[in-house]
Formats: sequence, structure tokens, C-alpha cells
Amino acid sequence: MTSTPNASTVTAAESITFVDTNVLVYAYDAADPAKQRRAQAVLEGLWRSRTGTLSTQVLQEFYSVATSKLKPAVELGEAREIISLYSAWPIVLIEPSLIINASRVSEQHQLSFWDALLVEAARAAGATQLLTEDMNHGQSIQGVRIENPFVA
Repeated sequence: MTSTPNASTVTAAESITFVDTNVLVYAYDAADPAKQRRAQAVLEGLWRSRTGTLSTQVLQEFYSVATSKLKPAVELGEAREIISLYSAWPIVLIEPSLIINASRVSEQHQLSFWDALLVEAARAAGATQLLTEDMNHGQSIQGVRIENPFVA
């Protein structure tokens, strides 16, 4: 894992936020303009505050979805540029210990393994919240609060 923002760069009011793939994808998905605007605003805020983080899992999923499932698809070169851009954020590398921990979280909290891996990556990054539309809004797992940025 790369280093996360340290105490001198992040205040308590600016806690670290882990971003799930769906938020990143919606920022480039013209099929749902309302979600696209919301995702772009959330990501812009995280860029300004320098408090966003994500994982290699999120970047891999983004590339796959953006280049094959979006209509129109993101061009391959543009998708690579987006991944390069987000690599400036602290990135959690998915390592075997994280996979093992996620398997336990999956079992304990009855989450899909992939959702548990996101929670564990967020926890490893020191994030206090995980932005996703795929889990229960407001739920706290392993000290990470699940927030759906698309809830009205």
C-alpha cells in the first residue's frame, strides 16, 4: 500500500474517503446524467481536499467496466489516462493478507467477498467512509461507514 495522507495534511474534518468502482464509473457514464454530475462533484471534492483513496481492485474494475460496458465505452487510451490520473491518490495494493482478512469480514458480516475486500482496503487505507451504492447506506463495518453518495 502506498502511504495515506498524514496528519499534517488531513484534518479531522477531512477524513479519508475510499471510493468504490461504481462512483468512479458513474463519473464517466453519460447514460445517467444525474449520477454522472453527482459522481463528478464528489470526486472533484476529494481532489480538492486530497482525501480520496482507492485500491488496485477499483482501478482494475473501472478499466474493465468503462471500456466494455459503458455506452459509449471509454476509449482504451483514455481509460489508461484516467487510471494514471487516479494513481496520484493513495492506492491500497491487494495483497494476500488483505484477501484473508476480507474473507473473514465476508463471513462475519455476510457480505460478498468483493464487498468485504473493499471494506478491508478502506480500513487498510485509514478511511472512515466508503462511498458505494452497493452496500447498506449508513452501515458501519470494521470502523468504516458506508455512504451512498447517490441517496437523495
